[in-house]
Amino acid sequence: MPEISLWLADEITPIWRLTEEELGEMGLPPPFWAFAWAGGQGLARWLLDHPTEVRGKRVLDFAAGSGLVGVAAMKAGAASVLCADVDPFCGAAAALNAAANGVTLAFTAEDLLEGPPPEVDVICAGDVFYEQPMSSRVLDWLTLAAAGRTRVIVGDPLRTYFPRTGFELLAEYVVPTTRELEGSAVKRTRVWTLSRRA
Repeated sequence: MPEISLWLADEITPIWRLTEEELGEMGLPPPFWAFAWAGGQGLARWLLDHPTEVRGKRVLDFAAGSGLVGVAAMKAGAASVLCADVDPFCGAAAALNAAANGVTLAFTAEDLLEGPPPEVDVICAGDVFYEQPMSSRVLDWLTLAAAGRTRVIVGDPLRTYFPRTGFELLAEYVVPTTRELEGSAVKRTRVWTLSRRA
């Protein structure tokens, strides 16, 4: 998207292979921070197109990766954004991408799923339903946040473990990706809000 500049990996296979073969031996996760995933792209686009959703609000970019969604929220006028990702390298990626876009992002590598959702106005989560059992943990945690009156907005291209109920569709986008990463040059992705439950 033209409004945002990102530092990303130029070549997908070498960095992924390096991480899995060499860094994996050190217990480090794959470099999710090095790519703009489809769900995050759709979520960032939606925030830029609907700035009133975050303007003046405290936002959490959950499973932030590169910080793309957090950057979009700040550009849309958020009062503050906390990027959270258990991979500490995401902190460096988010800081570089924030600087490239003239915004400021806070970062935590704490596993927020271990406690109650933080007191924020909006939680954004892109591409978080790609594996079990994490998907179930994330859904329970986001449901708890929504019950507490936090607005929960999710970007997801209908990945395998995306829940089929409880979400309201907000928008659909076709975003660029790569065959190496997603199996096609473009991917249809969707933006959803989690229904608030009493």
